[in-house]
Formats: sequence, structure tokens, C-alpha cells
Amino acid sequence: MLEELKKLVYEQNMELPKRGLVTYTWGNVSGIDRESGLVVIKPSGVDYETMKPEDMVVVDLDGKVVEGHYKPSSDTPTHVELYKAFPEIGGVVHTHSSWATSWAEAARSIPCYGTTHADYFYGTIPCVRNLTKEEIEEGYEKNTGLSIVEAFKDNNPVYCPGCVCANHGPFTWGKDPKEAVHNAVVLEEVCKMAARAEALNPEIKETPQAMQDKHFYRKHGANAYYGQN
Repeated sequence: MLEELKKLVYEQNMELPKRGLVTYTWGNVSGIDRESGLVVIKPSGVDYETMKPEDMVVVDLDGKVVEGHYKPSSDTPTHVELYKAFPEIGGVVHTHSSWATSWAEAARSIPCYGTTHADYFYGTIPCVRNLTKEEIEEGYEKNTGLSIVEAFKDNNPVYCPGCVCANHGPFTWGKDPKEAVHNAVVLEEVCKMAARAEALNPEIKETPQAMQDKHFYRKHGANAYYGQN
């Protein structure tokens, strides 16, 4: 079932340690087949060194296992809520990459300080609020997803394909698992550069809006001209 998607999700999970985004098993990638409404996700706590494509777990949009001999990632309910709320996306990534997680632990959104940020994320990358005690106890992972959805109520999830969750870590997404991982790599670099920029200049200002618009829309706008046709 969904063998091609399993292979893609496996390959993109393997990108996480290769790109320095995960330590041990601290991360997961998923992908959705929109036609069937089924999600393929990394199994929970399985070492990357031993993981195989056939170990990927298939779940439905209620998070119930449809196929797989392992338990799915503990973050599955978060991924599912994002797929339900953001119909444009086809892949989700969660890591505890050190620079992005540092901003999460500081409970800070990431301002746009340069064109690298603006090339991929339009405007400030939000820090999602902490969950209440009740939300944590009644369904921590599901409510993490719902809190991300809440944070994007007035924000386009395609224009800003990621966030950090306060005291937790980053989530990114994209049109497919490969793009979601690409965005996770970029988010980590953007967080690193933003932290260094603030250290170098404590009075730093955000990039002028005209420059932000130019860099974002030349790659993503209706008249985008970056790259090859």
C-alpha cells in the first residue's frame, strides 16, 4: 500500500540526520496521499541506522493505523491536524534542530532580518503559544497541531511554511515531503543567522518591506522569475 510514498517518506526521513537536523530519533517526516486520505509517517523511536522503507506506517486522518508493524510517530496527531487544516500541503516535518529549537525555547518568533529568510518565509515566522495544562493533559500532540492551526488563522501556510512551538521545537511543511524537509533545513539556517545577527547588532531592524516583497515574490509570486522555466 502506497509503496512509492513510503519510499519517499523514508528517503526524506533519512535526510534529517544527513542534514544535521536530528540527534538520535528526535524527528519525523510524513507525507499524505490526498486521493486516499492516508498518511505515511516514520515509526516511533526507530533508529535511522536500521530503518527501512517498509517500516513506514500508514494511518488515516483519525490517526488510526491502517498498515504497519510498528507504532507510528508519537507526533502523528499533530501531523494529521495540519493535513486536515491545510489542504495545500503534502508533507510535514518535525525536528528538534538546535537553532530553531533555541528560538522555540526562548518563546520567540523569528523576525525577517535578511533576504535568505524572505526567499522562503513571507514575514515573521511565528512562535506558537504554549498549551494550557488542560490541553496538554487531554491530548498533547493533537492540541499542538490545533495550536499551530490557530496561529495561522490570519497567516498563509503556503507563504510561511513553518513555525516554532514555544518550549518545544520547529514544524515545517510543503507541497510534498521533500519540500517540507527543504523548508526545515532553511528554517534552521535562518534561525542560526537571526541569532547571530542579533548578537552582532542588538539594535538590528527587520528587512525593509520592499526588499522582503521583492525576494519572496520573485520566487513565489504570480510573475516569479527565479530559476528555470
